Amino acid sequence: MEIVVRLDVILAHRKMKSRELAAIVGISEQNISLLKSGKVKGIRFETLASICKALDCQPGDLLEAVPGAT
Repeated sequence: MEIVVRLDVILAHRKMKSRELAAIVGISEQNISLLKSGKVKGIRFETLASICKALDCQPGDLLEAVPGAT
């Protein structure tokens, strides 16, 4: 099973740039980019909560478990 990050989709729906989200959440734009690409091994709950608050969404809107992937 693989966890797929849907942050790019939510950002597009909210018409928000990665730069704006990074400024609101207080992390670097590079970290937002890494998260969007799925190249991170983990995320702190505090950061996830901040992203969800900024985007008015739930963690399940950002992360999806895809069965059958490795």
